[in-house]
Amino acid sequence: MPPESEQRLVIRRPDDWHVHLRDGEMLAAVVGHTARQFGRAIVMPNLKSPVTTIRQAQSYRDRILSALPENTGFEPLLTAYLTDTISAAEIAAGYGDGVFAACKLYPARATTNADHGVTSIALIKDVLETLQRIDMPLLIHGEVTSPQVDVFDREAVFIETVLQPLRQDFPELRIVLEHITTKDAVDFVLAEGANLAATITPHHLEINRNAMFEGGLRPHMYCLPTAKREQHRLALRAAATSGNPKFFLGTDSAPHSIAAKESDCGCAGIFNAPFALEAYAKVFAEENALEKLQGFASEYGPAFYRLPINDTKVVLEKQPIEVPESLQAGAELLRPFHAGASLPWRFAGAA
Repeated sequence: MPPESEQRLVIRRPDDWHVHLRDGEMLAAVVGHTARQFGRAIVMPNLKSPVTTIRQAQSYRDRILSALPENTGFEPLLTAYLTDTISAAEIAAGYGDGVFAACKLYPARATTNADHGVTSIALIKDVLETLQRIDMPLLIHGEVTSPQVDVFDREAVFIETVLQPLRQDFPELRIVLEHITTKDAVDFVLAEGANLAATITPHHLEINRNAMFEGGLRPHMYCLPTAKREQHRLALRAAATSGNPKFFLGTDSAPHSIAAKESDCGCAGIFNAPFALEAYAKVFAEENALEKLQGFASEYGPAFYRLPINDTKVVLEKQPIEVPESLQAGAELLRPFHAGASLPWRFAGAA
């Protein structure tokens, strides 16, 4: 849908197909940022006690709904955290009852709270067979975790050594390769069938790996998967703004307190939820592709998940908005993506 003018863009209400809402005080502090812009969100299950059962998912959903500001209309879509021993029957029952929207595969120790993740694909073959049979989406954090593999090569190696064989063994399995960071991932997704898609974050569209080292170590630019070389960032921008329905919005917003980010072992994650849609609009405008933002943000994700498109609309205005240096989260402070900068497009709410 083209903009009504150069100063105003109206699109269907978008969804976030990958977000971390955390729990407790952090959940209460961050969920409103996602709910003000997005109609639905695929919520990651990697809590300190991961979400592996129907009961845990229902309880977490209740906590999310209780933490929401009033009258947002926001719908959290819960996911099951795959472990080496998770019950395929539990997953199937949860999907059938509408409790689980998808399953999340974290290779063990790949990122925050991934210690319980899968150590070998061979150990979850029965689960993958079940997912393929019931047509339940599998969401993948696509990195190997071997210390012998360079951190900047872990996505490409995962595609070659894990994802390609998995696709051969389970050709009908619906898969989302999440938060892709490389041209290798873009090319692989493009070469595969319609049942493989990918999400792309706003930060991977804007920063390359130099951002972590500009003038010293920049912990607030550290995320997993890490940002890569400039050639990969450009490939992601081309994919996101191409109008190809295999690529859609997933912020991977991952809040950590400033203290946790700036510690001697800083946490991985970029907190982009407060100005996520503004960040995407900036990129699409820079690529002269604003008319393609609605597809990426509001249409392609629901189509892949076989869900209806939101029937409400939101407005973006070409009016600068200043991003604060920090935001309060209970007793902690969070630093948002673009802290201290000005973004050229402003989310103006419902149309």
